[in-house]
Order: sequence, then structure tokens, then C-alpha cells
Amino acid sequence: MNEERYILFDQYLHGEMTVEEKDSFEKQLAEDHELSSEFETFKEVQLRLTTKFEHEEEREAFKANLTTISDKHFNTNKPKVVVMRPWYYAAAASIIVLFGLFFFDYNNPTFADYDNPETASFVERGDTNATLKEAQTAFNDGKYAAAIPLFEEILKENKTPEMEYFYGIALLEESKYPKAEAVFNELISGTSVYKEKAKWNLALSKLKQKKYKECKEVLQTISQDYENYDEVEHLLDELD
Repeated sequence: MNEERYILFDQYLHGEMTVEEKDSFEKQLAEDHELSSEFETFKEVQLRLTTKFEHEEEREAFKANLTTISDKHFNTNKPKVVVMRPWYYAAAASIIVLFGLFFFDYNNPTFADYDNPETASFVERGDTNATLKEAQTAFNDGKYAAAIPLFEEILKENKTPEMEYFYGIALLEESKYPKAEAVFNELISGTSVYKEKAKWNLALSKLKQKKYKECKEVLQTISQDYENYDEVEHLLDELD
């Protein structure tokens, strides 16, 4: 476990980096989706801490409790002397949260709970388009990385809402968030039958990135006529 990573998050949020360090960190966030996801979790935890401990005595009680739990769950055989300002405890708390201790009822829904891509069936019997068949097979087999370039090739010649939709899902499954969200937003701005489905998948993209507030905002724009609106309601309930 890299404790320094969480201290780095805290330094970034408090504007304590040099221009070069800030640029380097933001470049890492853009390129490393796992790091970006952990950073979003850290921000969420810190926000909760900020609102939860409004008074000094509450912070002190939390720090004492954190010390006890830290001694229990982390290797303390090699003592370290670290001077930490109060909100560095947010970093320590985020480590514990990420390891599943969930101090603050941090039971948010996960992308995996709702990750049920529909089956692609855009190839008709007798269709001779080999690339189309290959893309459909790769998608339905869960080989999204292989499906993506195939969809891109198809879209150059046949840019239909259906192809864009399944392409967007493949991108989302591979955590290519900017590209996936660009596809979903284009569908949302249109009038095809994939408009509401695109909103749902845009919400799932936010959920996968642990951007819970943005996820909720997107969910609230989905029409009640959407065929799977029961899932929308369920996710909204879990986010409240």
C-alpha cells in the first residue's frame, strides 16, 4: 500500500505543489484511470470528513479512534515519527476506506452492481460484412478491447446510433471515460431510440469513476418512460 499517494492527493487539493509537480500529477490522473478513481474516492472521503467533524473536539475524538484502528490494521513494527496537520488524517481515513473498513457508512453502489451490457444483435442473417460480424462477436464475448477498433472501422463508413451506442459501451467497459462520454453525449443530443440508454450509460460512467454527485445528476434527467427505469430508481435510492 502506498501511503505517500494519499498525502500527494492532499497536497494537490491544498495547492502545495509546484507548477511542475502539479502538471505532472494532472498528467498522471489523465493517463492512469486507477489513480484517477482513487483520487475521486479520496476527495469524497475528505468532503465527508469536512462536513462530519465541524468542531475541534470531534476531530480529536476521530484522530484518537483512527490511531487505535491504525495500530490494529497496519504494520507498526517499525515506528515512524510523522508530523501531520489535521486534514492529513483524511488521507489515512481514505486508505482505511479503500480497504473496506467503511467508517462512515461508506456503502456506495459500484459499477459492477449495474454492469449488464445488453447483447449486440445488429448482424442480420446472410450479412456478408465480416467486420460487423467480428465486432458483434467480440462485444458479446466481453472482448471489448478487441471490439473497439472494429467499431471504429465500421463507424468510418456507417455512423449509426446503434453502432455508436455499442461502441460507447465497449469504451466504458475498458474505462476509456472521455471517449465513452463523448459518444453518449452525442447520442443524448440526438433523437434516436438510444437517447435514454445513452443517459443511463453516461450515469454508469460517472458511477465507475466514483463521481457519485455527477452520476445522480445524470440519472435525474432520464425519462420515466425509459424501459429500465426501475434500475434508475434503485440506483438513485442507493446514492441518497
